[in-house]
Amino acid sequence: MWRVVMSEEVGRKVQAVVDRVQQAVTRRPKTLPCVAPRLVAVSKTKPPDMVLEAYKHGQRNFGENYVNELLEKATHPLILSSCPEIKWHFIGHLQKNNVNKLLGVTNLYMVETVDSVKLADKVNSSWQKLRGSNARRLKIMVQINTSGEESKHGLPPDETVNTIKHIVSQCTALDFAGLMTIGRYGYDLSDGPNPDFQMLLKCREQVCESLKLSVEQVELSMGMSTDFEHAIEVGSTNVRVGSTIFGTREYPTTPSPSPEKKPKVVSEEAAKKMERLTVSDH
Repeated sequence: MWRVVMSEEVGRKVQAVVDRVQQAVTRRPKTLPCVAPRLVAVSKTKPPDMVLEAYKHGQRNFGENYVNELLEKATHPLILSSCPEIKWHFIGHLQKNNVNKLLGVTNLYMVETVDSVKLADKVNSSWQKLRGSNARRLKIMVQINTSGEESKHGLPPDETVNTIKHIVSQCTALDFAGLMTIGRYGYDLSDGPNPDFQMLLKCREQVCESLKLSVEQVELSMGMSTDFEHAIEVGSTNVRVGSTIFGTREYPTTPSPSPEKKPKVVSEEAAKKMERLTVSDH
């Protein structure tokens, strides 16, 4: 259960991030596609009223890392009654046994973390069964493990082209939208352009060449709270920003505390090591 929080700061922070996104666009080389970046506000661990506050200030795209939390928020009366145009992005690791639950989410807009042919096939068949043959195609991105870290999910870069060929040719219920990466945490930009972002750019180039697509047809989801401006400058069209908008997060140290004891909470700084083992901080 979330604590009831109403934050007038949320709207101000949304606008501040939007301004920073627009400024970053002006610094992009003219050779990059003229695609306005999409801001996905990552609301994980935050209560529905904070989502509503961001929505009131014009934010429409929201991201969640966990299926159960997304389902709970998407079906919350406050969200259903007040946010009819909300677009939910799933940005966490998706296990096949949670696919049906995820695809039943009201206003699900995009799954950004398809990372295997088997998962793509499962999402494709489930979407057809749940939504019917006349439903819109579900937008998906293919997640690439650009850093090669074992703690990160995603395809190895050299499997990107064949996986997308399969999705485009065999998964008729899916709309391939682009590529997504998390990248290595804490990269120092003083060392030069983020190599994980450069790798995703290279993957897009290979996909476009192999499938005869224009670069405008393949989005890039990269960049989070700490580096979204740099990501936009090098070509990101979709940035996932959480703590910069909603504030730092608190995490229970134990998933199922006993009724007699309240869960301990730790600061976001202390939680980052734990969270990077599953999903990087946004």
